[in-house]
Amino acid sequence: MLVACLGFVASFGIPSAAAASPEMKLNWNIFTQSWATLRMGLGQTPAVSRSIVGNSWFWFVGAIYLTQIPAYAKEWMYGDETVVTLILTVFSVGIALGSLLCERLSGHKVEIGLVPFGSMGLTIFGLLLWWHSGGFPQNVQANDWLAVLSFGQGWLVLFDILGIGVFGGFYIVPLYALIQSRTPVKERSRVIAANNILNALFMVVSAIVSILLLSFAKLSIPQLFLAISLMNIAVNIYIFKIVPEFTMRFMIWLLGHSMYRVEHRDLNRIPDEGAALLVCNHVSFVDALLIAGAVRRPIRFVMYYKIYQLPVLNFIFRTAGTIPIAGRNEDMQIYEQSFKRIAQYLAEGELVCIFPEGKLTTDGEINGFKNGMSRIIEETPVPVIPLALQGLWGSFFSRDPSKTLFRRLWSRVVLVAGAPIPADIATPV
Repeated sequence: MLVACLGFVASFGIPSAAAASPEMKLNWNIFTQSWATLRMGLGQTPAVSRSIVGNSWFWFVGAIYLTQIPAYAKEWMYGDETVVTLILTVFSVGIALGSLLCERLSGHKVEIGLVPFGSMGLTIFGLLLWWHSGGFPQNVQANDWLAVLSFGQGWLVLFDILGIGVFGGFYIVPLYALIQSRTPVKERSRVIAANNILNALFMVVSAIVSILLLSFAKLSIPQLFLAISLMNIAVNIYIFKIVPEFTMRFMIWLLGHSMYRVEHRDLNRIPDEGAALLVCNHVSFVDALLIAGAVRRPIRFVMYYKIYQLPVLNFIFRTAGTIPIAGRNEDMQIYEQSFKRIAQYLAEGELVCIFPEGKLTTDGEINGFKNGMSRIIEETPVPVIPLALQGLWGSFFSRDPSKTLFRRLWSRVVLVAGAPIPADIATPV
């Protein structure tokens, strides 16, 4: 009662907001309205609709763990109620810790690259929980939480539970953020409602699946955890196949947090909305990945058509809206089509990034600019934002002849954004 009253009082601190869609008519039939809401949510873009599915899948997995923990603690750890409380506490702390770490690892933007990372962690720690189950001594009296902590096996199980919680936070937070950030304002609340409806359905299904696997298939609770961990692989492969943006962003995030230490300067000069042409020096084969990982908004990169056509990668490039370009003497049709697509993206308020040198530097110095930039801003006058990549020359992905794989590993790279330049005074140098 006290907590409920405190929540009611706290609600008065929520700022008032006007209705996003005041003309909407409510349907008081909960069944038809729920179905219409669910259809709206799943009818969004593939990224949003599959994020709703992934979000609900997390609640499917979480519901199984939460409902089975009491029985697991008593039957496999021979623990009392204090052991159940300990496990639930560790699980909750893990989710909170993972959610907090998301903000730091995301770099103050919606970083969906953490979703595959979280998915892998959920599977790995679920498998470890199955592997570490058993081996607890059975005493006359049930083990309390202190007794469990006196066993090495107990610490392993708690570590696995903590890992499931932490990586669950990595998985769920970006999905929630993506659903909200990529949904039209007038539909956002109903899409969130659709997400909640599907969450509830998945939790009901999780109970049915648990009954079938435990009662009819005669699996033990650890074997149930094993089955769910393997199912997690299949479900997320489906999601990442439909929306390869998750995998692409994971690769970008991994590159920016493993091989390089990327420092950002003045990236707030890149607008949160509206079209702009980003112009950057070309030092290495991973320039586009590092820029995409640093900027909050999606960027449409212009790429040499032969790289764009590479098997497997072509699917990811197409999904990311990459623009293939060829030289005039190579393929005039591709050349002209690329400028049409650039103009289309800019007209739609997108960010487009070009490397005006037209090739990688071979000596670490900036080459002369091609004429493409001038044509772009003549056809579609938008602000030009200069970018500078520093510290990549000599790295493995550059064309430095003296480079080695580990010579510049974990090296410091700086991405600097200059002040926007109006189209009428922007000139290539």
